[in-house]
Amino acid sequence: MTISAADVNKLRQMTGAGMMDCKKALQETNGDFEAAVDFLRKKGAKISANRADRDAKEGAIIAKVSEDRKLGVIVQLSCETDFVAKNEDFVAFTHKLADIAIANKPATADALRALPMDGLTVADKITEQVGKIGEKIDVVRYEVMEGENIVPYIHAGNKLSVLVSLNMPSNEANFIAGKDVAMQIAALNPVAVDKGDVDASIVEREIAIGMDQARAEGKPENMLEKIAQGKLGKFYKESTLLNQEFVKDNSKTISQMLDGIEKGLTVKAFKRISL
Repeated sequence: MTISAADVNKLRQMTGAGMMDCKKALQETNGDFEAAVDFLRKKGAKISANRADRDAKEGAIIAKVSEDRKLGVIVQLSCETDFVAKNEDFVAFTHKLADIAIANKPATADALRALPMDGLTVADKITEQVGKIGEKIDVVRYEVMEGENIVPYIHAGNKLSVLVSLNMPSNEANFIAGKDVAMQIAALNPVAVDKGDVDASIVEREIAIGMDQARAEGKPENMLEKIAQGKLGKFYKESTLLNQEFVKDNSKTISQMLDGIEKGLTVKAFKRISL
């Protein structure tokens, strides 16, 4: 049957697929728009399967919080090229996934994929995007955080996002301080919130390294552990968030900065995802 340019354009507006793909879909389905949409989705699924072995090392990472700031999520949507990662539609799609996560609070990426989105599931809509863009796309990381006061931060270019959980109800002053903390986390990538939160295996490794360094420097065996403990203290200062020097004012630690904003204000937890 003859397919009009208006019909092709209508399907293109509905789906975002390419003009020739829309024309072929309408021809294959005798002008049935719903069937044509399914045809395009199936085409997307086929492309997705064909590109399953491709590396998807680019993407967008979006952090968002609920209006009451008690729930936060980070969604990382991957793609194959930086060109797609910077595309406004791709970034907007990632934002929409984060909005759906905030509204529904799924616990895992699989649960997010199963949620409804514009009459389909999130997984189906991702498949549609594969069909439109022609690249492997998927939710490769998803984090959810609940607390008294969650502050989000998205680094320029959407390549890195952070969530920070503060222990006191949100107000303008601690929100600004939380943003500063999130930017510090983005820049310095601490291993834990405080000394007691560092994994025991990391502590053991740092002590072993410190002892080996001291031994190599010719220090006596009975002094090695003491020297290693001193080096461990330096590690804590550099690598645990609350003990790090505040980048904007290195006369204070992060802990001291927060306490100066609001007595007793501190960080309960954080999440950091980057490409």
